Amino acid sequence: MASSSSSGAGRVAGTLALRSGSAVPAASLIPGLPDDVAAVILCLLTFPDQSRLRATSRAWRLLLSAASLLPLRRSLRLPRRHLLCLFPTDPSLASPILLDPAAPTAWWPLPPLPCSPQLYGLANFAALSVGRHLYVLGGSCFDARSYPIGHPSPSAAAYRLDLAHSRHYWERLPDMQIPRGSFACAPAPSGGVVIVAGGGSRHPTFPSNGSRTDSTEWYDATARTWRGAASMPRHRAGCVGFVAHGAGDGGEDEFWVMGGYDGYTTLGGVVPTDVYCRNAVALGLWSGNWREIGDMWEEGERRRLGPVATLSADDGMITEVFMLDGNDIFRYAFATNRWLREATTRRRIPNTESCGFVSMNGELYVLRSAKVPVEASGPWRQLKKKLALEFQVYNPGTKKWRVLTTHPPVDAPIDFRTAALCTVEL
Repeated sequence: MASSSSSGAGRVAGTLALRSGSAVPAASLIPGLPDDVAAVILCLLTFPDQSRLRATSRAWRLLLSAASLLPLRRSLRLPRRHLLCLFPTDPSLASPILLDPAAPTAWWPLPPLPCSPQLYGLANFAALSVGRHLYVLGGSCFDARSYPIGHPSPSAAAYRLDLAHSRHYWERLPDMQIPRGSFACAPAPSGGVVIVAGGGSRHPTFPSNGSRTDSTEWYDATARTWRGAASMPRHRAGCVGFVAHGAGDGGEDEFWVMGGYDGYTTLGGVVPTDVYCRNAVALGLWSGNWREIGDMWEEGERRRLGPVATLSADDGMITEVFMLDGNDIFRYAFATNRWLREATTRRRIPNTESCGFVSMNGELYVLRSAKVPVEASGPWRQLKKKLALEFQVYNPGTKKWRVLTTHPPVDAPIDFRTAALCTVEL
């Protein structure tokens, strides 16, 4: 037992020394406990608790930093752990917020994006995380100089926030080669690289007015530059993307682009409406070539692709793809190119309400914004309605549901047609 504790303490000390670049203080992390046991205890705390406890000591600050926690959790073989990052509205006006599912009452605000005096109403942007970095890419925005006339224009802006820093700030990255909003994007398996494809510009109120593109590019974080890749077979916007491990010929990793729209038609020759895609396309990350995948559903089966969430294995590779269609969750079968019904939400959601859909820690989260009655403090104990976020959580492994409610620090109900979601592993 003493030998095991000393080796664990050595691993923790080595991690802290590597992070700090100097000798580790002689004091134990928690007096009376071996350092390996103390490290496990600190790693299992919720994100809000870890953030508050960083000020306890220098050793705790180094251990609980974003740069140290993830590799340490992996070395200790602890389960993967994700936080939810929610962008309720325009990120230059409202702060994005983090939530640890293990502590659903504590929201953690991040700084808003730098605000441009010439632009407003940023929507249809992409948010994703790569390691300890949080990215916000592109979007559609209005020119303040033409207010209130005009349509939104696509943005090429790219921002990155390093969650390892104690003081969070957004770093402006080089612009994408092609401005785009409502596009597909995903981190590449090699790490430090983001792939984007398709997109254009869409009006948040009148979505059928907009542009489309077939361009593809990827960001090399080491070289700090965007590089072009082979264009998609046709224009596509409003789509989603993910990297599927070994889905191509010879086990090639592929960047898949699903759903979206590739054209417009009119109803009665007057009202414009989108022509939605029933197929998908995939870019081979080794070959650099696109291949077309046939229609994923028959005519009349559904109108469009719903929100998509992916589950990954312990190595981070995508293994399962799910879609929320109304009140049903479907699982994508790569072998047959079909969506198979997996489950139905525990609580029915009206068709008039928008929902968020995201995966965290091996579970699928269906998010719904609502007002719930709460008992106000005071002698009268009146019931008032308070903004809340309802999570219906489905575990594909156990086929079971659970429901929890939290109160995000927002002033208005969240519209998930314009809000952005992503997960962060820390």
